Amino acid sequence: MNILAHKPLAKNLEFDSDMMWVELIDGRKLGIPLAYFPRLLNATSEQRQLYEMSGGGSGLHWDGIDEDINVENLLMGIGDRTHLHSERLAA
Repeated sequence: MNILAHKPLAKNLEFDSDMMWVELIDGRKLGIPLAYFPRLLNATSEQRQLYEMSGGGSGLHWDGIDEDINVENLLMGIGDRTHLHSERLAA
């Protein structure tokens, strides 16, 4: 059973010193610690603002820091999975 009745889509994105705030088209606002995404945590404020929304808001992309985030994964509490992929390659 899918717990999401409708695909979550982002309509706006903001940052403060340690959080990313994603406003969804249905009115919800998600607060995600930047620590979940080390590339965003280590990016400059200017780099964080240079994002693109893809798929009508289903994805967030930062070309300059090579970061891609699936909005649906944010609702499920899934953070950066890059380190998992790197660990598998090293094993």
